[in-house]
Amino acid sequence: MNHQPFETWLLDDKILNPAEKRELDSHLRECKTCTALAETGLALRSARVVSPAPGFAMRFQQKLATQKLAEQRRRLWGLIVFVVSGVGLLGWLLAPILISVVTSPVEWLISAAGLFLFVFTSLQAFGEIVTVMVRMLPDFLPPYMWMVILSGMAGMGLLWAVSIWRLTRRPQGVPA
Repeated sequence: MNHQPFETWLLDDKILNPAEKRELDSHLRECKTCTALAETGLALRSARVVSPAPGFAMRFQQKLATQKLAEQRRRLWGLIVFVVSGVGLLGWLLAPILISVVTSPVEWLISAAGLFLFVFTSLQAFGEIVTVMVRMLPDFLPPYMWMVILSGMAGMGLLWAVSIWRLTRRPQGVPA
């Protein structure tokens, strides 16, 4: 059974024309769910609105301020625990290096220079590998594969641009 128009009519409190009113009355005679919804809506509309006790707004604002202060304290303690544990972990990891620097600075300098040379030569070797691969790659793939790859990349770029456009445009009538 389709309840959608009847539920909308019951929940919106709009004035119904005579045909809609007859249709709703006939549906309410058959459907227990919509009848319960109508009775609940009637009970809610007829309920008396009770005004808050004197000083409610002041008590609510004080409680909100207390909760904000407690949240700020929790965040501060969380930050302190995070920083102290991070510094402790960093100190634990760097302790052997710091001990070696203090006990023998020459060995540390030699190790640092060796590490620098290792990183530099590794980057050079990686650059050479990339250069060789770039020179070899055109011979590996036939021209139609290059067209497929370029078309796929163009399609992905178009899809990306349309996605960004759809996500950033505002619906009509919404002010900036």
